[in-house]
Amino acid sequence: MFAAAHDPELLTVGRFTGLRALVTGGASGIGLAVLRLLSAEGAHVVSLDRDPAATEDWYSVVADVADEAAVAAAVQDAVRVLGGLDLLVNSAGIGAQGRAEDHDDGDWQRVFAVNVFGLAHVTKAGLPSLRASNHGSIVNVSSIAATAGLPHGALYSASKGAVLALTRALAADLLPDGIRVNAVSPPLARRRVDNRCVAPRRRRHAGASIAGAGLMAVRCGSVIYLQPVKRPSPENGGRR
Repeated sequence: MFAAAHDPELLTVGRFTGLRALVTGGASGIGLAVLRLLSAEGAHVVSLDRDPAATEDWYSVVADVADEAAVAAAVQDAVRVLGGLDLLVNSAGIGAQGRAEDHDDGDWQRVFAVNVFGLAHVTKAGLPSLRASNHGSIVNVSSIAATAGLPHGALYSASKGAVLALTRALAADLLPDGIRVNAVSPPLARRRVDNRCVAPRRRRHAGASIAGAGLMAVRCGSVIYLQPVKRPSPENGGRR
């Protein structure tokens, strides 16, 4: 069981055939890797990101997850294209480096707007369709920083700790609807160079390019493992 969560090659081929998935942060990093793996496993996928996704075999919607109105419209478009929604992966996020006193209120508001409010916006917009599914599942991407107490990570750790708390609350709230809610807490991911990382004195940097294939496989394999296998529909005698 543990091996299956960390080795994409051990996943059942076609496990997600016909299921409909929306992945945020799909233009790069973990989100892009999850999109590729879900697509390879037979799912119909849509990417949601503030940047257009790389040209791949799926539809992309563009929205900043911090903008609730834009997210509502983007999710509606994704559901229209997919014909419904079974799987939601909340992978969009930004980093932050520095001690607590290094960040002003703007930094705190921006990181929480993306990492926490953004997750809430997308989940809220997707819930009506997830409730209508027989396979509803949400996986939120948190971080080891949520529990490990890493130095120079106060803001980022706080935001990812909130993701874990929100995940637990959502799991309790959505249990009667038959929607699974889980989180993964991967090691810190190196990101492509851009302006998404909040650093002391307003410097913006984000490390090196996307992490190596082996570590990325661990991250996206864990996300995939937490998604449900396809179950019989109620009309065919199955249960939620």
